[in-house]
Amino acid sequence: MSTERIITIQGLEIMVHVGVPEEERATPQRLLLDLRFAALAQPEQLHDDITQTVDYHRVSLRAAEISESRPRKLIETLADDLAESLLTEFYLNWIDVTIRKFILPRTEWVGVFVRRESR
Repeated sequence: MSTERIITIQGLEIMVHVGVPEEERATPQRLLLDLRFAALAQPEQLHDDITQTVDYHRVSLRAAEISESRPRKLIETLADDLAESLLTEFYLNWIDVTIRKFILPRTEWVGVFVRRESR
């Protein structure tokens, strides 16, 4: 029997320096991250042992750390950086990253979605 457990982190708030113009990057902006992922190894029974799955608290802390580590012009670049780093560091089978940015007038938000799979 095959098992896939999907873990979701919805609406992780981060403050980052992002934007094409320098003026926009000068002040941190609020972004929201949504992360969905599945572990590469998925034992049928977890035996209530966190070492048998992905620690989503650690993933959220690492995602914030990566996001806040340096300025970027594009949220697409941030999404790529997050997907590649988290996929490798946490031994994920796949990861979906959605970033929402609240900058465009007359819109609720703009965003980007990236999906990466392990090789």
